[in-house]
Amino acid sequence: MASPQEHSRRDSDVYLDARPQLWRNRRSSARSSQRRASLVIEPTKPDKRLHWWRFTLRDWDDDEEQDWWFASTAIPLLAATLGPLANVFSIAALVTYWRQCDVAGVDNEYDAIICDWNGDKTTFVTHLEGVTFADPKWCLVLNVVSLVMGFVGNIFLLCNFTKRIRYIIALPVTIVMWYVATGILIGITVAMELYVPPMRPQQTYTQGFWYAVLAACLYTVCSMLLMVNMLGYFLGHYPQNFTLTEAHRTLILQTMFFFIWLADGAGVMSVIEKQYGNSKYNWSYTNALYFCDVSILTIGFGDMVPTCNIGRGIMFPYAIGGIIMLGLMVSSITKFAGELGAENIVHKHIERSRARTMERTVRNSMELKTRQGIIVEAPKMAVDAPPMPTFERETTIRIADDDANSPSDRPSAKSDQPILKLTRRATSLVTKPRAPKLILLREEKDRFEAMRRIQADNVKFKNWSALGFSAIAFALLWGVGAAVFWQCEQASQDMTYFEALYFCYVSLLTIGYGDLAPQSNPGRPFFVVWSLIAVPVMSILVSHLGETVISKFKESSSRLADFTLLPKEGVYRHFLERHPWLLIWLQTRKERKAAAHRIEEGFPVGDDPSTASPEPKTLDQLATEVPSHHELALRLSKAIRATAADAKNDPKKRYSYEEWVVFTQLIRFTAKNGEDVEIEAAEGMIEWDWIGEDSPMLTKGSEADFVLDRLTESMGRYIRRISAAAEMSKTDRAESPVFRRGQWDEKIQEGGVAVRDPEDTAGTEEEVVRRQGTWIDPQEE
Repeated sequence: MASPQEHSRRDSDVYLDARPQLWRNRRSSARSSQRRASLVIEPTKPDKRLHWWRFTLRDWDDDEEQDWWFASTAIPLLAATLGPLANVFSIAALVTYWRQCDVAGVDNEYDAIICDWNGDKTTFVTHLEGVTFADPKWCLVLNVVSLVMGFVGNIFLLCNFTKRIRYIIALPVTIVMWYVATGILIGITVAMELYVPPMRPQQTYTQGFWYAVLAACLYTVCSMLLMVNMLGYFLGHYPQNFTLTEAHRTLILQTMFFFIWLADGAGVMSVIEKQYGNSKYNWSYTNALYFCDVSILTIGFGDMVPTCNIGRGIMFPYAIGGIIMLGLMVSSITKFAGELGAENIVHKHIERSRARTMERTVRNSMELKTRQGIIVEAPKMAVDAPPMPTFERETTIRIADDDANSPSDRPSAKSDQPILKLTRRATSLVTKPRAPKLILLREEKDRFEAMRRIQADNVKFKNWSALGFSAIAFALLWGVGAAVFWQCEQASQDMTYFEALYFCYVSLLTIGYGDLAPQSNPGRPFFVVWSLIAVPVMSILVSHLGETVISKFKESSSRLADFTLLPKEGVYRHFLERHPWLLIWLQTRKERKAAAHRIEEGFPVGDDPSTASPEPKTLDQLATEVPSHHELALRLSKAIRATAADAKNDPKKRYSYEEWVVFTQLIRFTAKNGEDVEIEAAEGMIEWDWIGEDSPMLTKGSEADFVLDRLTESMGRYIRRISAAAEMSKTDRAESPVFRRGQWDEKIQEGGVAVRDPEDTAGTEEEVVRRQGTWIDPQEE
């Protein structure tokens, strides 16, 4: 019988549910903790309830695991970057008329409306010399409304970033406002084409019309991106705030100030050149915006230049300020792109590599033969010997080739159906992939070195994959941009696709010869948005080239100089250490010559045992040494000081296996045996596997930070233990009849009591130094 709670849930399709959400195809790294509340939307069914939609609303201060990293981090930054640019384009669309007359001899707005043309195309002027005329009032009013909506949406987005307005309120307002602005711009551009279009071919649309089209596209892209971000929040992938750091917020402010600088500079240059300059150039707001863009990006085609001294003087502070802002913005974008790829894409790649290595790893030859399908015979036992216990190997990770090596598929296994067996084996040769080669890792150092190789491969993957993506982005920007310019400039200056490729290449490298430049009304607005996108793409490409190709070239040049022109001390020894076979061959050859020389001289072949130097201790011998806890505490303090210096001066430092052995000893010597083991295991300092999921080399921070954190925890445990031992010693003395007041007058100076660590088996014994004391026998009283 259904409970009242179930009846109430059937009557409503929206209710709060405090249980954890069970997702289909959920990843293994998903959250396992229970959520506070969930908004579950389900269709109402009288008999059976189908769970179609499930939305989980997380609090703003939720500290649970977050995924959908692109939606939670990259999308807000893209929206914050493209939103102000859309506002600038909307301003350009508002302050510029949308139609113009391109007939020569027309010099006023009234004649431009009529635009009388005799049919001779040679009388046309360029788009930059055309005369504009006014738009309908409804177009102007709706354009103002669209600009206001875009500004309001951007303000709410900024308040969301600064946490002035809640995410659940600010983000929907931003999305709605930008969609409304998009709808208005699309509506007035379509209405202009349907009801009051320009009389072609003597009339055409101005740059203001195309800026309106670009603004509508940018508003649409930003709104869709923010909807993806909100969808991730509804699905419970992150809390109701943008996962942005201070560096990300700084990038947002830098982009906003840059676009404000660009828009204000265009307005100032337009006013000054119209009032004080000559009439050689058409200094409309859209042309001034193009001029400021070309100047700040240091392209400098030369098709538009200041013609008055006031305009030239303003360019001194304006150009340097814009270049500085652009450099800061590009630097932040490049750094953010590197961090985004390193923390997400590269981390997943190293995790997959680690898992594959873990699947192929065996610890001993017995397990290796078992995994390879070789039957290992047990040793023969005596008749009167007790039965040997058998232990089943606990399998914690499924091996990819275990199924392929099952007893039923081995050639040595017996089968009652030989035909079926042959069929199965023949099918497996066709359908089964080749089993990966197994890796025998006997010692901890082997596993450590395997993880180091994974890290080295991961660094190569990171650098070269980033270079590949950057090169693809550059190629798309170059090729697609050239195609657009080819279509835009074909009518005005008869540009071919090859010329468009040449123009884009010169612009991307900021050479700017000036032989080719955008001269059409759609070409200049597209060049502004294309060039602003090209700057960070080129910067990221150059950065990745520096990490791969240029770095390899510098390394090869330095290595060649070390062996030839500028020989470096120890370079040959290092070369031999990297090629052990050559070092062994040279040492063997040297020993043979020395032995032959000693035989000829009459000396014994072997070394003199009395003069032989003692062999250095191996790593295992060093690890098994048990120094006193006081000595380890002294080493611990020195290690903390050294790792703190590494974390500050060299965050990318990677410690050797020998250094990790020392660190592990310093971390573990404070671990108690008994009731505190579970607590210490929860702290992650008891055991780890070098190629396991808990490997310290998989930490997102630096190895120095990880070691420093564990060493400070160990120091804290040691101090607490010593303090507890001191308190216990003081209590024992107070309860002892020997130390009662009146029986032993004791004055202990500072440093007079040495407390022994209760866990220290190699330490010194406890001693009490009595400076002054008088023994009073109670019987004499």
